[in-house]
Amino acid sequence: MRQLKIFTSLWAMQPHDQTGIRLSHEKVCERVAGAGYDGLALDLGAADVETALAIRPHMDRAGLTPLIVAFPRSVESLRETLVMARDFGSPFVDVIGQVMPVTVEGMIPVIRTWIEMSETVGMPIHFETHRNGITNDLYATLCLLDAIPEMRLSADLSHYVVDREFRLPLDPRDRSHIRRILERSDSFQGRVASRQQIQLQIGFPQHRKWVDLFKGWWREGLKDWRQRNPGGDCIFLCELGPPEYAMTGPDGREMSNRWDEALTIRSWVEAIWEGLGGND
Repeated sequence: MRQLKIFTSLWAMQPHDQTGIRLSHEKVCERVAGAGYDGLALDLGAADVETALAIRPHMDRAGLTPLIVAFPRSVESLRETLVMARDFGSPFVDVIGQVMPVTVEGMIPVIRTWIEMSETVGMPIHFETHRNGITNDLYATLCLLDAIPEMRLSADLSHYVVDREFRLPLDPRDRSHIRRILERSDSFQGRVASRQQIQLQIGFPQHRKWVDLFKGWWREGLKDWRQRNPGGDCIFLCELGPPEYAMTGPDGREMSNRWDEALTIRSWVEAIWEGLGGND
């Protein structure tokens, strides 16, 4: 049976809305589990291993599955994170590689070594499409996909919308490039961007055209995932980051309620999944 599992991020919960209040680890887990999320992503770029260890017992009590997000700064340093993720019970490790050769030829051995490492440790990895990482550029990433057929992605398309400054209506060439990314993606992330901003307020009417674009991509990605996977869990991470990802007014206060927005995105994705056949 195929199931949709929706996560949120510890990073997105610090703070979780425009009040600026930072909840304790216990309260974060209670709130996330109480809202019906399946798991919590632990971002080792925004936090550290000590934080992950500290929140783990609270996640266990709340019944939340951990998802480890790694930012390896050397090729070998990923190994320790893979072992930790295996111990935590993470379904995979979301890799945002900080080893960034200038050329695609230089990137290929890095990616291949990390894939071999994941197979040795027994912990799957997805390479997140992310700025300031080895997948920073859409075109270079497409070349990597051609060179390394076993490379799997976690699609956070917000980064490429900003990086490539996509215009609407979307050019057929750009649409085909994103299609290739989605075909190689085994997990997905939820954030709406424009060509100028990494994270938009989804309820503002002027942003509707970008919301529609992303909802279409999520449907396309989930549909393709279902066609490739007769069973298993499809993980979708709602990741609306705090300031300075979230835009603020002159008083420094966020312009919308990210907690509510994440729940809205979750409802959209759940409806898309159900429209595709649900947990069949």
